[in-house]
Amino acid sequence: MTGAHFQSFDDESDPAASAPRVAALRAELTRRDLSGFVVPRSDRHQNEYVAPADERLMWLTGFTGSAGTAIVLQDRAALFVDGRYTLQARDQIDTNIFAIVPIAETTPEAWLEANLTAGATLGYDPWLHTVEGAERLSRGCTAAGATLKPADGDPFDAIWNNRPAPPQGKVVLHDLKYAGIAAGEKLRNIQDELGKLKNDALVVTDPHAVAWTFNIRGNDVAHTPLALAFATVPQQDRPAVYIDAGKLTHAVRAALEKIADVREPAAFTSDLQGFNGKSIRLDQATAADAVNRIVTQAGGKTARGADPITLMKAIKNAAEIAGTRSAHVRDGIAVTKFLAWLSREAGTGKLTEIAAVEALEGFRRNTGLLKDVSFPTISGSGPNGAIVHYRVTRKTNRTIGTGELFLVDSGAQYEDGTTDITRTVAIGTPSAEMRDRFTRVLKGHIGIARAVFPDGTTGAQLDSFARQHLWSAGLDFDHGTGHGVGSYLSVHEGPARISKLGGAALKRGMILSNEPGYYKAGHYGIRIENLVLVTEATVAGAERPLNAFETLTLAPIDRTLIVLAMLDSGEAVWIDGYHARVRDTLAPQLDGTDAAWLEAATRPLAAT
Repeated sequence: MTGAHFQSFDDESDPAASAPRVAALRAELTRRDLSGFVVPRSDRHQNEYVAPADERLMWLTGFTGSAGTAIVLQDRAALFVDGRYTLQARDQIDTNIFAIVPIAETTPEAWLEANLTAGATLGYDPWLHTVEGAERLSRGCTAAGATLKPADGDPFDAIWNNRPAPPQGKVVLHDLKYAGIAAGEKLRNIQDELGKLKNDALVVTDPHAVAWTFNIRGNDVAHTPLALAFATVPQQDRPAVYIDAGKLTHAVRAALEKIADVREPAAFTSDLQGFNGKSIRLDQATAADAVNRIVTQAGGKTARGADPITLMKAIKNAAEIAGTRSAHVRDGIAVTKFLAWLSREAGTGKLTEIAAVEALEGFRRNTGLLKDVSFPTISGSGPNGAIVHYRVTRKTNRTIGTGELFLVDSGAQYEDGTTDITRTVAIGTPSAEMRDRFTRVLKGHIGIARAVFPDGTTGAQLDSFARQHLWSAGLDFDHGTGHGVGSYLSVHEGPARISKLGGAALKRGMILSNEPGYYKAGHYGIRIENLVLVTEATVAGAERPLNAFETLTLAPIDRTLIVLAMLDSGEAVWIDGYHARVRDTLAPQLDGTDAAWLEAATRPLAAT
């Protein structure tokens, strides 16, 4: 667990600091003859979690969410957030400086069209925006009669005093028993795919793809074992990895040099310029606009589309699947011990959200194999549970009260797999409304878990399975039903997802979350999440290949919140069967009060 980024409860937001910092940015923009600047929460790789040195948005605004963009003009500023973060943003930023703009209602480009003056020049850092992102900003500027201009260097270098140093996490080799396929074989598969695409080379800008391809892991960002690095994979020639030599031991460097050139990050730009006359594949999801500019200005031709590694990485091989099954048994024991502990402690009236996070992390640490938590634990009691991506701080910490619902969404990173699980627990006696809403969410969860669907089906086609029982009561939830999950990599992995926008086909071997929910603002939140594996389904008489989901996560679902009369017979059979599997798998590894609690928590629904 050396170097892990475990959870902090300090509130890193500082709205009071925004005024002088925004003033300093505006002064720097005036010096550069810019009318404004775009500040995304991003790094050069479009990572979900960024190193402290890349937390520009938080430093400027006080907003700590995982997604957002600020636009600062000389006379006004706006922070754009999605539906997960509107409440959080209101609590964290100075609204006298920044207007909070829900991105579903007004896009940054539409705001620019309405707020930029003709002749203005808007600056942006081309390393922090994708090509498509920069094109959208440019369209907004053009519509306003303004110009979008790439910045010459990072303006935050001039105004951010005591800025953290870039990360220097050590790189380790990901053992073949976990990776399943040697890096050399992966590279050959990638080169074969480039041949089919008729591209001369692939520029790998996503560190997750670099980690998977070269079977390495790192420690540069929180919660995901990444080394910040780029790579190039020519169709014919030797690949190259661009990574700070200080992160490499002699053994890791020697292993990498068997299959690739190992070069300093400073060489990346000059090597890109050497692709003149070549067709270069760029990942449209992660490739920085700067990379596209460097290649095209040097005479190369970029082909934008999905990085072929993304799909290869998403379809887990036999070793990765075996590893994640083991990880889920281990994690299920830890979570079950936590839930048993919670049942004993919550009734005292002294248990807090932070204490619950610390206890859950402790049970995972006690496995001896925990590398990190896979994201900051969401520990929300009562009204805090209604904040979808709530992160408890010492300022917001609540005592978990009787008559409330407690929502805990957490995950772990183990070398053999990544986990993500949400359980909603009644503290004391739940209301009839709480039980009704919980059961509707559970029916949607079971609908996904039991789905049988033709090969090639997308997540968008399945999404309504999770929502139909909420819709029938005029209810819904504003997040996706499921996201892809990596193998000791990101807990949020593309390309597949179960959502209204999930256009990627679900392939056998993919791991996704199944997490419908319901949130009553100011009162409570409900979410039930398991991870599922796409597998082959066998149906007698089927005329086409079919797939189904195998549920991987193992932990009880709160029986006291289930209205049995609302379940049909198949749903009741599913929950009893799931609980029997949880009990049969975990009980032999539990003892005493934990084993007794599990026995009661997983008894058949019809039992008293």
